Amino acid sequence: LNIVVCCLFFFSLQVLNEKKLQEVDSLWKEFETPEKANKIVKLKHFEKFQDTTEALAASTALVEGKLSKNLKKILKKIVAKDAHEQLAVADAKLGGVIKDKLNLSCIHSPMVTELMRGIRSQIEGLITGLPSREMAAMCLGLAHSLSRYKLKFSPDKVDTMIIQAISLLDDLDKELNNYIMRCREWYGWHFPELGKIITDNLTYCKCVRKVGDRSNFASSDVSDILPEEIEEDVKAAAEISMGTEVSEEDINNIIHLCDQVIEISEYRTQLYDYLKNRMMAIAPNLTVMVGELVGARLIAHAGSLLNLAKHPASTVQLLGAEKALFRALKTKRDTPKFGLIYHASLVGQTNAKNKGKISRMLAAKTALTIRYDALGENTSAEMGAENRLKVETRLRLLEERGIRRISGTGKALAKTDKYQNKSEVKVFDPSGDSTLPVASKKRKIQEVEEQDTEVPMKAKKFKAEMQ
Repeated sequence: LNIVVCCLFFFSLQVLNEKKLQEVDSLWKEFETPEKANKIVKLKHFEKFQDTTEALAASTALVEGKLSKNLKKILKKIVAKDAHEQLAVADAKLGGVIKDKLNLSCIHSPMVTELMRGIRSQIEGLITGLPSREMAAMCLGLAHSLSRYKLKFSPDKVDTMIIQAISLLDDLDKELNNYIMRCREWYGWHFPELGKIITDNLTYCKCVRKVGDRSNFASSDVSDILPEEIEEDVKAAAEISMGTEVSEEDINNIIHLCDQVIEISEYRTQLYDYLKNRMMAIAPNLTVMVGELVGARLIAHAGSLLNLAKHPASTVQLLGAEKALFRALKTKRDTPKFGLIYHASLVGQTNAKNKGKISRMLAAKTALTIRYDALGENTSAEMGAENRLKVETRLRLLEERGIRRISGTGKALAKTDKYQNKSEVKVFDPSGDSTLPVASKKRKIQEVEEQDTEVPMKAKKFKAEMQ
């Protein structure tokens, strides 16, 4: 029985006593000391890697169940010398590849697993001439290289930044709402009419910061902030305002609050642009499907893009509505149809009747794009654009009430035809205006005489039949 092991180098071992390998449960006792291990296995072939890159290539090939060039050369030497012996492999998939390409008999069993564990524990005693410190340094370097290769580390693919950015964006929105509400209420005591004239919050704060006291509106030029019509209304309202008088210190504090609102608004705009660029770098197809804000909230709710990719489409559809879902299940009522995905533009532009259908289809397509972004190697957004087009087509068909199969042949039409209102032009009948009878009296007399003549004729026939 031969064993080929890849650690920081390739080395081949030959089993000396195969009888002891039969007792799998007690095999670990044979590897308690280097002396006992040398009685079980013996070093047969040793080949060192030239550098870390070569070691990394060989290790990754083994992890993926592939046969590297160096391993192939070593196995050919074993085949040439001991073709009749079996080769112990720890990976059954790799054993199948070796058997197909080299026609070498391979064995994989629990005994091999225990044997590999014992060899790793006594590798320093089995291979002489390597200091333990050097061995530890090489192991650490190869482990770091292998981990970096597995993770495929890239700074652009870190979704932690998205989670932090969307959380900060939500916090900024809450703070801005509180600050703006406080600013409007505070300055409203001095100039209450301004809040009704200027509805935009940022424009309101800029106007208050520039002018200050309402008496300064008549001499101030705010044409760079307000349109001409609104500026005239503000100046007219400032002259007849019902507000109370405030001190200069109060105005200064209000202006300082306006400065804070404007600075936070500018930072929020900058943060939104950063989030948009980061989402297009990490999850471009998800961004195309549902938008950067909804996509970022889905990632933050799941914890990471990879965790979100593991969720089925039904879970993606209800993410953010967990409380409503479990409340509905507990009370045996209708479950919710959408969660965070409700805020996507495709669901928002649908009427109330079709929101459930569109959210279900959007969640299915979104789940596909998430997995493509998380696990795929391509960074283009073509798949997201194609799936969005399919959802938009479905939405258009639902609105037109001509439900057509999108997948499959596409020939099946709905049985119900589209309703068309057929307007018919009717002509007015003037005969209904008169209450007088249309038929003449002579006509009526003739009809009565005819009826009288019909009755005797029937009686004569009846008498003739009786006779």
